[in-house]
Amino acid sequence: MAEAIAETEKPSGTAWRSPGTTRRSTRTLRVRTSVVLLTMTALAVLLVPPLVQLDQQAVNLSAKLLTPSWAHPFGTDDVGRDLLLRCLYGLRVSLLVGVAAALTATVIGTAVGATAGALGGWADRALMRLVDAFSSVPHLLLGIFIVAMFRPGVWPVVVSVALTHWLSTARIVRAEVLSLRSRPYIDAAVSGGASRWRVAVRHLLPGVLPQAALAAVLMVPHAMWHESALSFLGLGLPTHMASLGNLIQSARGSLLAGQWWPTLFPGLFIIVPTLAIAGLAGGWRERVNPRRRSELML
Repeated sequence: MAEAIAETEKPSGTAWRSPGTTRRSTRTLRVRTSVVLLTMTALAVLLVPPLVQLDQQAVNLSAKLLTPSWAHPFGTDDVGRDLLLRCLYGLRVSLLVGVAAALTATVIGTAVGATAGALGGWADRALMRLVDAFSSVPHLLLGIFIVAMFRPGVWPVVVSVALTHWLSTARIVRAEVLSLRSRPYIDAAVSGGASRWRVAVRHLLPGVLPQAALAAVLMVPHAMWHESALSFLGLGLPTHMASLGNLIQSARGSLLAGQWWPTLFPGLFIIVPTLAIAGLAGGWRERVNPRRRSELML
């Protein structure tokens, strides 16, 4: 009788789960969804334009502003160009700018943050005051000032985004270096006669690389949004080059006339990779630092 009561009172595995199990399953689903979205994005960007033998710049005024259909899944723009092909080419350009700018900004931020944290003293104070000075100027305003000094092109935008986005990486790397400097193995290396340069290269720099890599991944969508904002303002890439910002900028008139698709689909091509990278980076962050729940939500 007691065994029967215990059997009926025992919760089933499907009806009861611990909060930790629910969080792990949600995190796994988020990471898997992000991986699928990023894989589809990479395959579309790398394979579709070479395989589809169509000129994304070809003008066909008889087919302008067609609604989405089987022939044109994303419709056409105001001069009859296929919007799906234009979005894929624009995503290639925006990803190129985002990855190049993120890597450049990460290198600058890591160098500044590691130097400030490793040297300390007046060097730390001087470099952090430099970071504060750059942080006091809005990113977009400083980016516009930098881009205005060059002709429109890919590399001026990369330089502009990189020079305005290394600040957070410098702060993260400096904080990580200061934390590593208090570890016992660093004291042991210094006591053993290791030079400051050797300690920085052999012990401090490898310790901050995971955080720097995570910062670089998170900076890619931020750089894409920054490029899109500059291009939307007419200060980024040349207008004839297909980028997501240029596509949205050229579709403003169509949106006011009631044609929603030239604006919607380029915007989705910015939002979806951003959410996918954020979800993947959230899982990575929890793996790098499992004691802290990720603040990034898909």
